[in-house]
Amino acid sequence: MFETKFVVVVRDDLAAWQKLNVTAFLATGIAAAKAEIIGETYRDAADNVYYPMSVQPIIVLCADAQTLAKVQKRALNRGVSSSIYVEEMFTTGHDTANREVFSKFSPDNANVVGIAFHTDRKIADKISKGARMHP
Repeated sequence: MFETKFVVVVRDDLAAWQKLNVTAFLATGIAAAKAEIIGETYRDAADNVYYPMSVQPIIVLCADAQTLAKVQKRALNRGVSSSIYVEEMFTTGHDTANREVFSKFSPDNANVVGIAFHTDRKIADKISKGARMHP
């Protein structure tokens, strides 16, 4: 059992491609900030080398917009760093534009469609309260 949890919560009313896209983007944010959760490279029987991945499972949950806003505020209140994706980022085409549109919102008015964090599992459970396993 891991002492920590790597959690991604996506808004439940997104299209399937949006959920996958948001999950992928958010996971890269956590991986970039938490190098210790990344394992060793993989090598197959033909000696081909593949990129390393997370050493622990990534829990993917879903929630409505109101619950996502609560999750974001709980993470902030507990000082848990996170990756956040807001709905307006779907309209941009590159990283600089994503950061520009993101900077226009605060926790009080952001249209959060996804959040990811990695923290102690008990704290993670408290932060993600109300979210459910993604179907």
